[in-house]
Amino acid sequence: MSKPNLNADDDAIAAATRRWLEKAVIGLNLCPFAKSVYVKEQVRYVVSPARTPEALLEQLMDELQLLSDTPAEKIDTTLLIHPFVLDDFLDYNEFLDVADAAVEDMHLDGELQVASFHPDYQFADTDKNDIENFTNRAPYPILQLLREDSIERAVEAFPDAAEIFERNIETMEKLGHEGWDKLDVGPAR
Repeated sequence: MSKPNLNADDDAIAAATRRWLEKAVIGLNLCPFAKSVYVKEQVRYVVSPARTPEALLEQLMDELQLLSDTPAEKIDTTLLIHPFVLDDFLDYNEFLDVADAAVEDMHLDGELQVASFHPDYQFADTDKNDIENFTNRAPYPILQLLREDSIERAVEAFPDAAEIFERNIETMEKLGHEGWDKLDVGPAR
């Protein structure tokens, strides 16, 4: 697998993330809720300089608080992009428990939640290169901070929300690895 350019500056890292969001997440309609907040410019992109999980946790908590304190009309979701820490997927996956505990410790459970994207994302009981893993593959490790109210509104507007995962697998199977590689949005096989 090709690794992203970690010598890129923050603007290039954010631009690669935007390209992934536009071409994969929105372009393939992997998340039918993403387009609305993207078009309204309610997505906050934060490139973390963190080099340790502890530094990332501190920044995560700052971003959770900022999102909680900011009206949804200004920031509906935050993409905390962390290219310099947790590049190993197993370490990243373990950190998700820490992220969820931070939400709870800050008394933000029921208000905010954390979604996960990683260049080597792998669902349980799949092989590393199974195409369904690519629904959550991004050019860099990302913690997405989401408002639960926004998720509830989106689910109300999209009554078949439970079917999104299955539809995404079908989309990825039709696209295949070659189609994913042609999107040029992140890690190749």
